[in-house]
Amino acid sequence: MSFVHLHTHSSYSLLYGLSNVRSLAAKASELNMPALALTDHGAMYGVVEFFHACNEVNINPILGMETYMAARNMSDRESQYDAKSSHLLLLAENQTGYQNLLKIATASQLQGFYHKPRIDHDFLSSHAEGIICTTGCLSGEIPRALLSGNIKRAHELMDYYIQVFGTESFFIELQDHDIPSLNEVNKVLLDFGPQYGLKFVATNDVHYVENVDAQLHDVLLCVQTNALLTDKKRMRMNNDSYFLRSRDEMEKLFGHIPGALDNTLLVAERCSVNPSTDGVHLPNFAVPDGHDNASYLRHLCNQGLIERYGNSASESVVQDRLDMELRVIGDMDFDAYFLIVWDLCNFASEKGIWYNARGSAAGSIVAYALGITLVCPLEHGLIFERFLNPGRATMPDIDLDFQDDRRYEVLEYTSNKYGQDRVAQIITFGTLKARAAIRDVGRVMDIPLSDVDRVAKLVPNVPGNPVSIGGALKDVPDFIAVHKSDTKLRKMIDLAHRLEGVHRNAGTHAAGVVIADKSLVEYIPLHRATRNNAQQSVIPSTTQFEMEILDDLGLLKVDFLGLRTLTVMARACELIKERHGVDYNLRNIPVDDVASFDLLGRGDVAGVFQVEGAGMRRFLRAMKPTRLEHVIAMVALYRPGPMDFIPHYIRRMHGEEKVTYLHPSLEPIFSETYGRPVYQEQLMFAAMDLAGYTAEEADDLRKAVGKKIRDKLMKHRGKFVQGAVNNGIPDRTANAIFDDWEEFARYGFNKAHAADYGVISVQTAFLKANFPSEYMTAMLTAERDDTDKLSTYVADARRMGIEVLPPDVNDSELDFHVQEANDGKNAVRFGLGAVKNVGEGAVIEILRARSEYGVFSDLDEFCTHVDLRKVGKRALDSLVKVGALDMFEDRSKLLASIEQLVGVSSAIHKAKEVGQISMFEMMPDDVGTAKIDLVDNVDDFSQKQLRKWEKDLVGVYISDHPLVANIEQIENIITAYSIDLSDMDGKIVTLAGTIANIRVHITKKGYPMAFISLEDLHGFADLVVFPDVWKQVSDWLEIDTLVAVSGKVDTKRGEANLLVNSIDRELKVVEIADEQVIPRNSPQNSWSQENYRDSDQMGGAQKVVEIQTTNKSQFPDHESAALNSEDLIVVHENPILETLSESKSHPENQSCESPRRIVVTLRPEDKQSDYQLRVKWAFNMLNSFPGDDRFVMVVYENDDRCFELDFSNHTTGYCEELRQQLMQVVNSEDDIEIQSLLL
Repeated sequence: MSFVHLHTHSSYSLLYGLSNVRSLAAKASELNMPALALTDHGAMYGVVEFFHACNEVNINPILGMETYMAARNMSDRESQYDAKSSHLLLLAENQTGYQNLLKIATASQLQGFYHKPRIDHDFLSSHAEGIICTTGCLSGEIPRALLSGNIKRAHELMDYYIQVFGTESFFIELQDHDIPSLNEVNKVLLDFGPQYGLKFVATNDVHYVENVDAQLHDVLLCVQTNALLTDKKRMRMNNDSYFLRSRDEMEKLFGHIPGALDNTLLVAERCSVNPSTDGVHLPNFAVPDGHDNASYLRHLCNQGLIERYGNSASESVVQDRLDMELRVIGDMDFDAYFLIVWDLCNFASEKGIWYNARGSAAGSIVAYALGITLVCPLEHGLIFERFLNPGRATMPDIDLDFQDDRRYEVLEYTSNKYGQDRVAQIITFGTLKARAAIRDVGRVMDIPLSDVDRVAKLVPNVPGNPVSIGGALKDVPDFIAVHKSDTKLRKMIDLAHRLEGVHRNAGTHAAGVVIADKSLVEYIPLHRATRNNAQQSVIPSTTQFEMEILDDLGLLKVDFLGLRTLTVMARACELIKERHGVDYNLRNIPVDDVASFDLLGRGDVAGVFQVEGAGMRRFLRAMKPTRLEHVIAMVALYRPGPMDFIPHYIRRMHGEEKVTYLHPSLEPIFSETYGRPVYQEQLMFAAMDLAGYTAEEADDLRKAVGKKIRDKLMKHRGKFVQGAVNNGIPDRTANAIFDDWEEFARYGFNKAHAADYGVISVQTAFLKANFPSEYMTAMLTAERDDTDKLSTYVADARRMGIEVLPPDVNDSELDFHVQEANDGKNAVRFGLGAVKNVGEGAVIEILRARSEYGVFSDLDEFCTHVDLRKVGKRALDSLVKVGALDMFEDRSKLLASIEQLVGVSSAIHKAKEVGQISMFEMMPDDVGTAKIDLVDNVDDFSQKQLRKWEKDLVGVYISDHPLVANIEQIENIITAYSIDLSDMDGKIVTLAGTIANIRVHITKKGYPMAFISLEDLHGFADLVVFPDVWKQVSDWLEIDTLVAVSGKVDTKRGEANLLVNSIDRELKVVEIADEQVIPRNSPQNSWSQENYRDSDQMGGAQKVVEIQTTNKSQFPDHESAALNSEDLIVVHENPILETLSESKSHPENQSCESPRRIVVTLRPEDKQSDYQLRVKWAFNMLNSFPGDDRFVMVVYENDDRCFELDFSNHTTGYCEELRQQLMQVVNSEDDIEIQSLLL
């Protein structure tokens, strides 16, 4: 006899279950079990995948769930009573039961969620048909009642469940996991069986497949509960028994209980469910009287063709293409699909919402005629069958982009039109990826963060082609070396390897929405929304099945992606219309303007769609595109793999490299890309022209090549070669062509998608080239909440000669706007909404007052007319700090008077509210007006402090700054910005900026070098300056020096570093050959960061450096010094803005007006254990005094080595009391050093 597991959790019991559903099914089959149940916690995420997995190994899938029962009603949400819920095992016996499970899983999420997705007795009673139920595990209602000694309640519950399910569908569940309380419960349950006439079923609470997985599951629980493995009081399983036990193992536990094992087979035989559905389930689309779907679609297409082609609409090439497409669409019964998508686009068009359809849909003339797509398929040689053909079993897929600030309007329209119960967003599941798995396992193992981070960063992070831990153990030498050399790190890597791919969390797809012909719960279970934003209130539910499963079930999926570029373009065109009277839209923005291509050829690509970034800028400068096709090719080629062909493409384009073809027949097809196939459509055309393929067959070849389907490739090779030979092409040539195509899988791209995005790229270039002020204003508004991007675009605007004016309560609006500067040129004025801590409500109040009373002539008027209660102290403080009130008074006086400003304004507006001010309307003007007397005895803030506030609050420098003043010179010499370095590993670059931080370090051989932080207009770059270069610059290089720096980018250890070859005070162009920058035997090549150390025991020291502090003018006599990896223990330096001060001073001599750097030196005494305590005490003392001072600890060891612990995430407040406390742990007063700190 066999046995069936009825209580099984997979990794879809998020961070509780470990097992992949396929592994569970395979193991059950291996154990000769005829069936297996899936009963995940509170959801049915995995049932369809599980269903197919079981069918693949020929066992019966039993679909169920372990639901949560509310303590009272599912609508009750009082923490005192309802925080804890009970478990209940439910199995679908038939289709009716499955339908009821869908409703239970949905209602528990949408209606009953409170800590857990819950239902109650009433809901269960009305949805019990077709469901088999058990008493559940130790957390079930009945076992809990028994544990609490409430026998009466247990009997009441038994009566309830028997009444709902009957004695044939309600079973007493028995488990044995060596838990004393479980054994006690089982004794009572064994009595309940004959007492109530119920059958027993034995189960194992399965959370992993094999018992050896118990340790891994324990790690997973720690990840889920944010605990350490060493924590005593944490959630854990009591032993390793929660695996898929065999019949023999279960018999040892329950063989003495009649029917406990065999009844599992009985349950399995009764359960037969199929979650699949027949056909497609498109929502009904109402067409006008006199039309059906097909005729109305043709009617709309005929109208659209006239709009798109004018008099050419009647030409045979257009009409034949339309007829062919409509015939295929009709034969596949997809007329309604196109009408639904047209309707969404039509709504957007009527409401002025900019949209675009991307992907292979651009290959359809029907989509083009309906106004869904932008690109003419005939003009660009796009193939309909690449998008849709009878050989495909799935629905067409049109992905729509909407301007991101109005996407929710389209979602709301969709929900209202088809019904909220028929529309849902689509769930996604986050899985533990390689780096995340390493970091999670390292954390629960309590391995120092620096070690974990170093190992994680050794796994290559390749976008679109993620490297697994297994892959890294094969192909990454440094990763392999760590795995071999360190026992603890090897264990961490091995555990992470086994955890990789486990489901971690549920999320919402960025764009996917599913729409059905009837309530979605008839087909699938629904989930509560996983996002807290505007779209949540529009579409409150999410599917419990992922996108691929929804496709298989025949449900309509539409992508509604929010695209910020469309928001920028729409806003820019509004400004252009307001200021210039020209009305642009996506249909009429030129794509053949010379200025657009000149801009791209200069590499002026900041804010230009799809071509931003240092790499693309470099290629465009070399290419000098002159037409749209060049940009389309760049969009297709700029990806890992095909990127290698870009230099050849450019040389061939400029006639510097010969263009060749394997056969003359290929020239008409491949000539647009200079002899090399770039697009999938080219391959399809070649197969059709050379070998007589139909378009449908050519699409099948494309898929076989792209996915490297070996058996299909062999079949197509024979077919293609034979067809080519029949058309007069030699056999050898035909095989050579096919060989090229097999390699094509690495770089072939969908031309329809590239063409569509290429058009938008050129259109954004047109707007930037011809209307720079309006375009940059729109760009800055769209990115106002992203300070990194904001700084990029402000710098770009300044580079173009557009002045960016600071926030001003008299001139600024909510968003950025174009303003005429004093010199008559266009400028961009900062929006008040771009200032951190200033909410929209605060800005609206200021704008209201300004609109009602006019500009504020002085501070008194400002406080009188603006209700500062609505603005708030924090917002007012931020506005003052960025200079928005500079026209009234110095910032120092304003900041010192914030309380007074708000108090006076509040008093005035309170008086207005109670009517006291109205009596003064007949009295002199100054009655009822604020009278502000600012604090006078305050010192002005330094320019550095003002700039720091500006950078912190708006992301850019507004006041004078050397970088801004020298921007033209800087642009002429640099080849990259700090933000570009992460994508430029191994490249030689030149940066320009100011020195923000200098750290001098001495190698073990006594050679000084430095770690420097350089600030440019986009952020910070970390420089590694080796002894030979440091010797040349150390006498003059200091904080705030404006310099040009050249060197080689190194990202192999994670964050980008620049290995410096030269530092120059003169901003001049320096030509450097690669071999001159870092010779093969140069010290830079042996630099290593492998000896990172950390001190998590003391609050997480951010940097630990083995040092020997010296005066930076001391050097050995050598011209340069070789460095080996053992010479130096270094750490990656973050841009901490601090000075290196050689002088020591006492606290009483220090100014308390600005933050300082406190350096505490600790030296060992006799007892090592006492010394360790002193180090911890010192940290705790420093950390316990609040303030803005930074602190560093220099810790000596017995061998005179010392380590500098820099706690950059912690601050202290240095004072006499702290000094006295520190004197208890240091050896002398000289061991407490106070240094100045650059702001």
